[in-house]
Amino acid sequence: MRRRTLLQALPLATAAPLLATPRLARAQPAGRGSATLRFVPQSDLAVLDPIWSAAYVTRNHALMVFDTLYGLDAQYRPQAQMVEAHVVERDGLEWRLTLRDGLRFHDGEPVLARDCVASIRRWGGRDGFGQTLLAATEALDAPDDRTIRFRLRAPFPLLPDALGKAGSNICAIMPERLAKTDPFTQVTEMVGSGPFRFLADERISGARVAYARFDGYRPREGGEASFTAGPKRAHFERVEWIVMPDAATAAAAMQAGEADWWENPAVDLVPLLRRDPRLRVEVKDKAGYIGCLRFNHLQPPFNNAALRRAVVGAVNQADFMTAVAGTDRANWRDGVGFFPPGTPMASEAGMEALTAPRDMAAVRDAVRASGYKGERAVLLSPADFPTLKGLADVAGQALTEAGINVDVQSADWGSIIGRLPKRDGVEAGGWSIYGTYWSGIDQLNPAVHSFLRGRGTASANGWPTSPAIEALRDRWLAAPDTATQRAVAAEIQEAAFREVPYVPLGQMFAPTAMRREVVDVLDGFVLFWNARRDA
Repeated sequence: MRRRTLLQALPLATAAPLLATPRLARAQPAGRGSATLRFVPQSDLAVLDPIWSAAYVTRNHALMVFDTLYGLDAQYRPQAQMVEAHVVERDGLEWRLTLRDGLRFHDGEPVLARDCVASIRRWGGRDGFGQTLLAATEALDAPDDRTIRFRLRAPFPLLPDALGKAGSNICAIMPERLAKTDPFTQVTEMVGSGPFRFLADERISGARVAYARFDGYRPREGGEASFTAGPKRAHFERVEWIVMPDAATAAAAMQAGEADWWENPAVDLVPLLRRDPRLRVEVKDKAGYIGCLRFNHLQPPFNNAALRRAVVGAVNQADFMTAVAGTDRANWRDGVGFFPPGTPMASEAGMEALTAPRDMAAVRDAVRASGYKGERAVLLSPADFPTLKGLADVAGQALTEAGINVDVQSADWGSIIGRLPKRDGVEAGGWSIYGTYWSGIDQLNPAVHSFLRGRGTASANGWPTSPAIEALRDRWLAAPDTATQRAVAAEIQEAAFREVPYVPLGQMFAPTAMRREVVDVLDGFVLFWNARRDA
């Protein structure tokens, strides 16, 4: 899954000696100094378009370049961002969003409501939450330059949540001429209205990406910056992404002062970085990354719900998390359900399925009682992706002990990505089960959680069918308040433990490393506004 490339930065590999790195300044333009932030991203920025790609590195880039109509605060509540205010009329069937005055794109053109309408339509052609919003929309237009009007078929109280979602894909506002591009065709010209401009002529594939502060950006007045909401004040004149695939090289650059911020240091290098008094290592993204054991629901043996429920009993989340993040519980947690712990929709509903003492003899009895006939179960194992391979190693052992005929097939992650859309049986090159990760931000609630859809072949790979979960999702979307949402989310979690679209494997936290003089970095994934260099 493309967005999971972040986790390649987290292997428990043996570190090479930390040798001095070549002076990065030789490859950089003049004028860096304290006005420039030098950042080591999780991977190269291969795709620029945040609608075409859901990769996290693309999302991080997009939030620098593009602004959004709404943002999410640290409590994941939507707040107006490009929107000055909105009015809801006709019993919730009409929304009118008024843009803030003075918004401009990086090419100097004003941001108009028709740009936003075209951008919403393009985003809604790819994003699941966007598709749900547009399906509920009878008409979407721009009656004047500052007004966006939704006329709905039914009330949709989560409209700001949809337009302000922080997980991939974000609703990036582009000029109309770019936003009219088919959502399945890449946009390569980066013209947004966000706090930083993309410097296309300085991009070196596999080596460097550069941004300059957009002096025409007008931060939202009042309040404080909080996650993707509030005033976005860019204090650095430039931000340079320096691509360093080798972890030892990145660590040496941090120690030598040739990089200011390393997004995801390798776990085995974290103790070394912590010992350096010039560096600070901490977890900024409290939602973490959730491990998932995903079944193929179209083919035997896991088209059998009773067998999937038996597999839940074989999962010890602590075993999975220890395999990929070590024994330090500061790096992970178990007792994780279908929504990230500590977020509004998390609950204890049905959690005894994962938290009760593990009894493998009982699991083997449940496997036999399910009607399992010994069919071969192909478990995909990415040989070149240590944290995913760790999930596969633990899963293979647990499934074997449960009495399931497991065939572990190893390949490089790129080959596995190409295989995941294949719906055929294992005899024709298909698959049965694999492990992956999602950002907790992408599992916050039923609207954004693609692995909790039950639309059969219209669902994400694995293709579960669950009319019950889909009906509950509709109820959640129509819920009038947070208390009702939480109650429905608890029902969804109970239904998920009955039907088991996948098994949660625990939550892993990815540390980030910064020079101590880099301060005021916001909590959440990588965000560059608000951050500054302490004099």
